[in-house]
Amino acid sequence: MLKAFRQLYDWVLHWAKTPFAVPALFFLAFAESSFFPIPPDVLLLALGLSLPLKVFRFAAICTFGSVLGGIVGYGIGYSLWELSSVWFYQWVPGFSREGFNSIQALFSQYNFWFVFAAGFTPIPYKIITIGAGVFNVSFPIFVIASAVSRGMRFYLIALIVYRYGDQARKIIDKNFNVITSLFALLLIGGFLVVRFIL
Repeated sequence: MLKAFRQLYDWVLHWAKTPFAVPALFFLAFAESSFFPIPPDVLLLALGLSLPLKVFRFAAICTFGSVLGGIVGYGIGYSLWELSSVWFYQWVPGFSREGFNSIQALFSQYNFWFVFAAGFTPIPYKIITIGAGVFNVSFPIFVIASAVSRGMRFYLIALIVYRYGDQARKIIDKNFNVITSLFALLLIGGFLVVRFIL
């Protein structure tokens, strides 16, 4: 499994040297906010390490793509939930009809902060974007919370890369197995949080 992560990391790094680097980053950020399981942080980090002087531009593209994808997720929840819900119940870990309905109270009580927490932490953001649409969270609040949280998350990565670029690359290369294991745990942890909430 770690070998597969290493191959993925090397494959992602090569995009920084192709004409498709920026479109790939945008599409991954967009897709992850509404239906794709892998977060864009890995590609953002890889591109930033390869081209550190452009890392803030990459963060902006990532933020824009993610918020736009979140809006699509909101639209799925608001307009298409009856058609798409079966897929989510079947394929998203810990996602159940009863549990999903139970988070309506969290949206009602913490709307901005609930969206913000999902946008900034490893909690699967797509579940919250779709849930916000299903439960009719104020659209302006949703967009603001998404833009602030996703922007903070991606610009924090950009700042770290810009400040510690060469050192960061050396640390990642030297401790790749540990870092990828931690990343996988964070991803799994995010789904476990959703399972606990739901």
